Amino acid sequence: MKNFSKRVAVITGAASGFGREFAFLGASLGMKLVLADVQKDALASTAKELEAVGAEVIFQICDVSKPEQVEALADAAMKRFGAVHLVFNNAGVGAGGLIWENSRADWEWVLGVNVWGVINGVRVFTPLMLECAKSDPNYEGHIVNTASMAGLLNPPTMGIYNVSKHAVVSISESLYHDLSLVEAPIGASVLCPYFVQTGISQSHKNRPDDLKSGEGPTISQQVSQAVLEKAVSSGKVSAADVAQRTFDAIRDNTFYIYSHPGALGNVQRRMEDIVTGRNPSDPYEAAPHVREKLQAGLKGH
Repeated sequence: MKNFSKRVAVITGAASGFGREFAFLGASLGMKLVLADVQKDALASTAKELEAVGAEVIFQICDVSKPEQVEALADAAMKRFGAVHLVFNNAGVGAGGLIWENSRADWEWVLGVNVWGVINGVRVFTPLMLECAKSDPNYEGHIVNTASMAGLLNPPTMGIYNVSKHAVVSISESLYHDLSLVEAPIGASVLCPYFVQTGISQSHKNRPDDLKSGEGPTISQQVSQAVLEKAVSSGKVSAADVAQRTFDAIRDNTFYIYSHPGALGNVQRRMEDIVTGRNPSDPYEAAPHVREKLQAGLKGH
């Protein structure tokens, strides 16, 4: 996808973090925007700011784990703009702790948003984009799914999040191959950020009441949350930086998008573990202080 001007972008998780930066960068390139989030006030504020700089914007509350709400988002996009060219399946949440301590509600919430949100986005928007391409000989499209470096690694006390993001990487690679198979004019990418300040460490504030655990967080969940917040807050790569890298990747039809390419040594070791059959290496080998903080927190309560 080379041309962004006057093209239509759909962005989930648009009220903050990567989604908000995708929206502002898209607006600067002349894109028309369809914004979705569960944070009503923040979403409305983001849309108002974008309108103030001249962007054409519609916004809609959307829980991406609910297929009917994603379908309604697609209907709204088509009704207002008549086409969709760029889709960011970006909405995401996080939860940590020792994997056996995650409740069923934890799993349902994280997988609902992180996995089913992407599934629903792919299932709803890909056929729609293929139809748009049939009526436009110059059609260019692209789908970006937000995963994580945790989709390529398995750090401790992040099991539930790791599982969800590994699924997003798999969905994205499958989408890429399937689009290539049918020679569709639609590209696909997967975004795998590391520690970037996006607000995901506070995503529990938007957790639906019916998916909240009856008991308070365990010690491991508290420790994991504290370490995550520290790592994210100290990140030197901004969400705006990642948005720019993402649009560059879309333009260049690059599939894998990284915020911290230097962290790929951990991924390489994991791949070598798999190929050689050796036991899993420490995902924090390059950042031993993180493991030390986790162990100290668990031992010291």
